[in-house]
Formats: sequence, C-alpha cells, structure tokens
Amino acid sequence: MSEEKPKKKKKEFNPRDLSVCEATIEMLQRSEREGIETAFQRAARIRPCPIGADGMCCRHCAMGPCRVQPPKKEETPEMKAKRVGVCGATPSTIAARNFLRAIAAGAAAHSDHGRGVAETFIAMAKGEAKDYSIKDEDKLMAVAGHLDIPTDGKDIKQIALEVGEKALAQWSQQQGEIYMINRAPEKRKEIWRKHGVVPRGIDREIVETMHRTSIGVDQDYKELIKHGSRTSLADGWGGSMLATELQDIMFGTPTPKAATINLGILKEDHVNVVIHGHEPLLSEMIVAASQEPDILEYAKEKGAAGIQLGGICCTANEILMRHGVPVAGNFLQQELAIITGALEAMVVDVQCVMENLVTVAECFHTKIITTNPRAHIRGATHIEFEEHHALDIAKKILKEAVDNFANRDPERVQIPPQTSDMIVGFTHETINYMLGGTFRASYRPLNDNIINGRIRGVAGVVGCNNPRVMHDDYHLKMVKELLKHDVLVVTTGCNALACGKAGLLSPLAAPVYCGPGLAEVCETVGIPPVLHLGSCVDNSRILIACSEMVKEGGLGDDLADLPIAGAAPEWMSEKAIAIGQYFVTSGAYVVFGVTFPTLGSKELTDYLFKGIEEDFGGRWAFIPDPIEAAHSIIAHIDAKRKALGIDVAMERVLVDMADRREV
Repeated sequence: MSEEKPKKKKKEFNPRDLSVCEATIEMLQRSEREGIETAFQRAARIRPCPIGADGMCCRHCAMGPCRVQPPKKEETPEMKAKRVGVCGATPSTIAARNFLRAIAAGAAAHSDHGRGVAETFIAMAKGEAKDYSIKDEDKLMAVAGHLDIPTDGKDIKQIALEVGEKALAQWSQQQGEIYMINRAPEKRKEIWRKHGVVPRGIDREIVETMHRTSIGVDQDYKELIKHGSRTSLADGWGGSMLATELQDIMFGTPTPKAATINLGILKEDHVNVVIHGHEPLLSEMIVAASQEPDILEYAKEKGAAGIQLGGICCTANEILMRHGVPVAGNFLQQELAIITGALEAMVVDVQCVMENLVTVAECFHTKIITTNPRAHIRGATHIEFEEHHALDIAKKILKEAVDNFANRDPERVQIPPQTSDMIVGFTHETINYMLGGTFRASYRPLNDNIINGRIRGVAGVVGCNNPRVMHDDYHLKMVKELLKHDVLVVTTGCNALACGKAGLLSPLAAPVYCGPGLAEVCETVGIPPVLHLGSCVDNSRILIACSEMVKEGGLGDDLADLPIAGAAPEWMSEKAIAIGQYFVTSGAYVVFGVTFPTLGSKELTDYLFKGIEEDFGGRWAFIPDPIEAAHSIIAHIDAKRKALGIDVAMERVLVDMADRREV
C-alpha cells in the first residue's frame, strides 16, 4: 500500500502582503474574519491562464478555442510549423488579433463615454437638458476653433449646438480625418499620414477592427497593429479628447483645489453615498442634488447630520477635480467601502464596476444602485439616469440612500481612520498659468526647466490596480523612484488616487521625495511633484500638454523628440491597451507592468518593443519590476536629452540689470 502524499499547506491569507494602504489592510482583515470574499481572495484562488495571458488563445470562431502552446527553448522548424490554430493562424496573427481587439474594446469604452457626453451637450444647447449649462465659454470658443466652426455674430447657445453636432459627427464620419488630430505637431501629423493611420471616424475604426480580426480576414501582424494604431488614435485624439473638452465646457475646466482621500472620509453620523464608475453626467448631478436644501432637510428628518459623498475610480477623479468631493478609494477598494458597514448606497454607471458588489452588499445594509441602460447587475436596484430629468433623478437616488440610513447597524460600522490631504485638478491650461503667470501664460518656464536640467523629463504614470500585484505598491515605487531622479510625474486614473493616499499629490512631498532640481521648481511654484490630471479619458490632456511643449520650442519639433515616457505599473483593463497604443503611435515610450498580452509571439513582441519605433518613434516595453521600469524610463529620457543636446547641465548665470533691460 502506497503512502499518502502530504497535502499542500494552504498559503495563509495575509493582507499585509496584498496592499501598502493601511485602510485597505484593515478592511481586508475584516473581510477575512467575516468570510466575505473580495477581489483579493479571488485573485489568490483563481490562477490566470498562462496561454491566454500571453495572447495565445484564439476564440474568434467555433473551430476553437485554439490554445497555441508556447515555444520550446530548442524549437525545430517542424515544431514551429505545428504551433498554429486550426485555420493555420500563426502565433503572431493570433496575438495581434487579440491585441487589436483589446485596443478596440478600450477605445469603445472611452469613446462611448464621449458619445454620451456629446449627446447631452447637444440637448443642453437646445434647452432640452435644463439642469446642464455652459460653465466655460472660453473653452467653448477654443473648441469651436478646433472644429473649424465660425463664431462671429452667433449667440453662445448656437455656437454650443454647432460644436455638439460637429463633435457627435466624428463618431459616424466615414471619410477624411478627425478634427482633433490638428492639435498635434505638424511633423507628427506627417508621420501618421505617411503610414495611413489617421482615423477617418471613431466608430468606423472600431467596426473595422472587429471585421479585420474575424476568421480568415487580416493575417499580417504588422497590418493588424497598423490598424490598431489608427483605432487607438480615434480614442486618444478623438473620443477621449472630445469627452474631456465637452465636459470642461459643461462642468467647468478644473483648477487646483484641496481635497482628502481614503476610506476615512466616510462619516458615522452622515448618510454615506459612494459614486463609482466613469461618466460624470450623473455624478455632477448627484453633487448638485446633495447640496439642495430639500435633500439636506430630508436627511436630517431621517436622523442624519448630512450627506457625505465619496468617489471610487474615475468618477472619483471627475468630481474630485471639479468640486473637491473626497475620494473613498481606487479600483480595488470598491468592495472594501461596503465592508466598512457605513455605506448607505453605492451608485454605479459603467466600467470597472465589479459584479461581486451585490454579493458583498448582502452582508450589510448597503444598496447597489445601477443607473446606466448599458450596465445592469442582477440583484441591484436599477434607477435609470436620463439627462432630460437629471436633477430629479439624482434626488430620487439620494432619497433611496437617505431612506436606507435607518437600516444601518451601528454595531457593524468600522471606518478606518486613514485620510490624506492632496492638491488635485491640474490641466494643460493650468500648467500654463501655474508656471507662466496670469499675464504671460506659457509653457516656456516648463521647457526652460527641462532644458536647464532642473526637470530631467516628464513621465505620465497612469492606469488601474491589479490584484496580481501588491495594491498601490508598484505605482508608488515607480513614482518615488522617478521623483528622486528629477522626473516630473503627471498622473490620471487609479494611479492618481494611489499617489493621493501616499501624500504625493501635495507640495509638501517635493522636499521629501524629489531630487534637488525638481524640488526647487516645485517649491518655487508651489506645486506637487505629481500633478493630478483627472480620469482615464483625461489622458488626452497629456497629449495636448506634450503638443504645447513642442510648439513652445527648444525641445524638438515632434512628440517623439520630447524627454517623456508613459507607464501603467498595475494595469488590468483593455482601456489601458488602447491608451498605451495611442501614446506609442504618438511617439512615446510606454512601459507596462504585471503582464503583457503578446508574449507568446516573439515576432509580434519584438515588433512592438523595437520595430514599431522605426515607424512612429514610440515603442512598448514590459518590465514587471517597478524600480527597474523607472530606470528604463530615466534612461529613455536621458537618451532624448542627449539627442536634443541638453544632456549637459547648464551653468546658472546671475542676471544683472543690463541683461534684464535687454530681455
């Protein structure tokens, strides 16, 4: 009789191995005690498919799915010939199709968001959505100019209507070029036109992606990636950029403001409502409704001291940068906000919303309220949002939350004490004024400080959380390493919220974390070393800021000349792939952590990591270690500085009065 093999000991669930955020750790400890499963526990239980993670699973027809095995170390031509799908699709074709479909899905998410904004914008201009208004007339006139709309002799509502209608037409346009690419430097547009990747229309490129990647259509990985570039540009320089600009016109262009972040923002004596998702059409109205006297009085009648709003994910960024509404947390904290036991309602719309929220809410009194016709969750309360009656619906949602206050069990409330202060709400416009001043707004001071070496370069660190790596840890390690080497960081999405919790969105962080040059600039101007630029659609602000740097002069004549880079250390969403590809196609070096979805094809991966740079001046990299990734970015920035001839530190010259008169 054979001896029984000893059972493998189950790995102990230790929250301190899963997050660097103390509030998150406290709620994970509670979830483990009470047997409430969250994304962290599920990630430990469910292992990713290694073949699928490397892009080698093809599910595009019913002859499969075809799971193509990874290559052996010593692979013969005969073995390589067998590494194909049933139809004969090679690893490079399979991986390129999957990569292109991820770009299309990400572009669709951002651009459908933008379409909804454009439709509401038109309704506002027609007077049909009376709860919305024009908050930034200057930006309206600027966007009208970008869309080639004459404004002389027209009233503001007529201009707004024409802007909305012309913007919306960018989705269905079939020929020509989308308008917003004209904001890019001339040399960049020449490169795009040379390679045939200027988008014709937003929807057209996404639909063509689905056709190209169907069984038996495009089978050349370079052509597939080329269309991926076109589709991604339709997102970054199309749907996302239009969403950001129209939102600024309707809701106000953000300006720097103070705010707080983390689960400690919830209050025991208030009705706590968390708004989660990505579209600010609803969240703007909930902010407005929460300040209405009748709603506040209703809350007091039910025994609450008031209404405390908090944000999760990119909705958090939207209402944070315009109103200073505090943030409960980023993506992986959504279930944990409910586990505090203090949440009356979580109001969700689209994107990054976990279905398990309903299951967690069943353990407490929290109501999950879905609001978007495209996004339902079984077991949730559905109150459909409609922009023509926006404020009334927002009030109805808040009343649901207020009515639920009486159902809270005070004995089960456990709110972590952690909060952090931060300064948020920067845009490409505020960079103008913060550095150049009110009367000489300009990117000149930014460019000059890059040229003289006080600022080594600029890195956009953005993206999601992913439970496959320690929550927030990879974000913070990378950002701190960049700051230490005088790299100014701009941030959006869940990275921005990770930086906020760690105190990096405060001017006080500059002398603690920055090299001497960057610290001097931040302390002189009074800005944080990490600039919060908003939600994931607001990555388009980074594109515009980079274009302004080129136009200002002294740093080359193309985006690819700039000492800049991008990174998503903890990415998980297809939106991140779309964002990364439009930055690569715009000439940037982009580094991803966690995993990369083409590693099963050496041919395709080599092209994305090396060959694509010959076409567009940008390239991808996959570096799982955040410190190593930061140094890769620094090396790239240094190479760009050398190419520009600004790699030698400039001597500081004392300017006398004669010099001043000459200037």
